[in-house]
Amino acid sequence: MKTVKWGIIGCGDVAEVKSGPAFQKVKHSELVAVMRRNKTKAEDFAKRHKVPFHYDTVEALLRHKAINAVYIATPPSTHLEYTLMALDAGKDVYLEKPMTLNFVEAKILAEALKDTTHKLTVAHYRRKLPAFLKVKQLLNEGVIGKVSSADIQILQPKKSNIIADTEDNWRLNPEVSGGGYFYDIAPHQIDLMYHYFGAIDAVSGFSSADDKAALVDDVVNGIIRFENGVQFRGIWNFTASEQDQKDECIIYGSEGSIHFSFYGDEVQLKNKEGEKSFPFQNPKHIQQPMITAVVDYLLDKTENPCPVQDGLVVMKTMEQLCGRFS
Repeated sequence: MKTVKWGIIGCGDVAEVKSGPAFQKVKHSELVAVMRRNKTKAEDFAKRHKVPFHYDTVEALLRHKAINAVYIATPPSTHLEYTLMALDAGKDVYLEKPMTLNFVEAKILAEALKDTTHKLTVAHYRRKLPAFLKVKQLLNEGVIGKVSSADIQILQPKKSNIIADTEDNWRLNPEVSGGGYFYDIAPHQIDLMYHYFGAIDAVSGFSSADDKAALVDDVVNGIIRFENGVQFRGIWNFTASEQDQKDECIIYGSEGSIHFSFYGDEVQLKNKEGEKSFPFQNPKHIQQPMITAVVDYLLDKTENPCPVQDGLVVMKTMEQLCGRFS
């Protein structure tokens, strides 16, 4: 393989700007076809983004012989089914987060990959964004000494502007999303903590719904102990007031701390030398750095930027934080 020729399954809101155009901009990458159940919308996406082919069924896209990899950007309820279909059709996979609807499905997917030579990367794309690369660099350089703990606070109103808006708001349907807004954004944050601190030793958490009739929990609160001794505390509250909005992570060490936001534009370092700010700007197509890494991986130029085993850890941890795992 000299060029990764992509098909997108699910060319909706996520693919419009965040990811879709990047497949045409990355070297040794081509976007050949897109698929959406609504044929008119699939055709519209293809025309606007100059994609040669469009389909309204997964089966039709997977039969396209030129395609050797697929990006699955549908809601989580179809991730397992479509990934297994893609692998069976001989395609490599770039899979949106959360990896699957739940941990049971994640284990099935991980097992399926043991029986194939085809590759899969989970789209925890924040690993490759400048802010989070800077945090990892600072941690590796030891500028805050020995890390002891990390704290995340995500406090958002019910109409949060950090959650993608869709016509049917499928994120609040657990049969489609797996578990509300927490399942939509927490995979990124949990994955980064795992990426920074390594293997997890223990997890405990609780979740609740503001409305007893709600189908999903909107407050999740939990702790994680990593094998290296770092302790983590996190709260995700999607019922906060407008004035109490917060999106903050602080990593504490013996000689200082690192402060950053998951949706902001700077990383702050505080240590004995004073305070320093590192501003950054995300790319227009926010998944492009990760897609570049995925293309290099599929072309055997580098290691997997986020293997299925990492996605499995994130799915299990999410369920543990919600108090669901048994």
